[in-house]
Amino acid sequence: MHKTELDYGPLAPESVFIGLNIYTFQVKLQKHNAEANKMKYKNGMHCTARILKTEGVKGLYRGATSSFVGVAFESSLIFGIYSQAKQALQVCVLVLLFEETASSRGWMQLELSCFCFCLLVLMDISGHFFFHLKGGVQNGKPQPHVIIPSAAFGGALISFVLCPSELMKCRMQVQGTDSLVNSRAYRSPLDCAIKTIKAEGVPGIFRGGFTTLLRESIGNAVFFSTYEYVRYFMHRKLKDASSASTNLIDVGVGIMSGGLGGIAFWSAVLPLDVAKTIIQTAPDKSSTRNPFQVLKSIYGRSGLGGCYTGLGPTIVRAFPANAAAIVTWELAVKVLGIKRG
Repeated sequence: MHKTELDYGPLAPESVFIGLNIYTFQVKLQKHNAEANKMKYKNGMHCTARILKTEGVKGLYRGATSSFVGVAFESSLIFGIYSQAKQALQVCVLVLLFEETASSRGWMQLELSCFCFCLLVLMDISGHFFFHLKGGVQNGKPQPHVIIPSAAFGGALISFVLCPSELMKCRMQVQGTDSLVNSRAYRSPLDCAIKTIKAEGVPGIFRGGFTTLLRESIGNAVFFSTYEYVRYFMHRKLKDASSASTNLIDVGVGIMSGGLGGIAFWSAVLPLDVAKTIIQTAPDKSSTRNPFQVLKSIYGRSGLGGCYTGLGPTIVRAFPANAAAIVTWELAVKVLGIKRG
């Protein structure tokens, strides 16, 4: 049976264990400090202390069920779609270069040549060749014209999975004794989904969908670009290391490339995440769903800092959670014998 990166999904939730409790007070900070007229929490530590005092440890893990379900689908889809889309685009680029070279040299039977070339690629033979086209060599260097659209496409698709699960998670997380939201509004993520559908219809669970799509498409383009370049340059620097320590080097490279990719992701799109939290947790279903209007309002009240509410805990969570996700993905790829593009 042919294996792909989609098989990675069941291994994905390790990043939830690392990051969920931090995500809880990240959401609370975004909801209360960016939206409310009065600053409720001084910082992440103050928010955590208030949650522990009023709700106990379980308050840090509100919405865990929807997060586990969402992250399994998300990780499986984003890595799988990204890898497959990247390979498909690499084929297209090679075919175009091949066609251009053949045309410039006046080769005959071009259609047959291109057809045979595509067959070689699809049969996974092309990976063993080096094509000298236009003076360049396909040597594994990251190709931004392939990475960015592949990652953005994957991010756009997974936004349709993430939006409902994050809506339930966010509505669960902003509840509690120490909250502006009625602590008994939702008993569980399922209860939240049912009540949302009853009150707003099926479109209600996709509130904030456009903002989620923007966040995921832009964020994943930044994440995978950072990951691929850091990974490439670190392997270049460490290529002379002994083979005995190859596995350890791969883990170290995975930690650094994944962690820095996560920081880059959230640094680029945190304002969109702040807007998404406010849109999804707004009690009035007629409130605006335009993230740019929300951010304009926040900026008018709190300046740029308000748009980056929760940056500290987000960065603290981003490095270990994304490092764990990348290391697990790369391990799964090796164990399953998957050839990466």
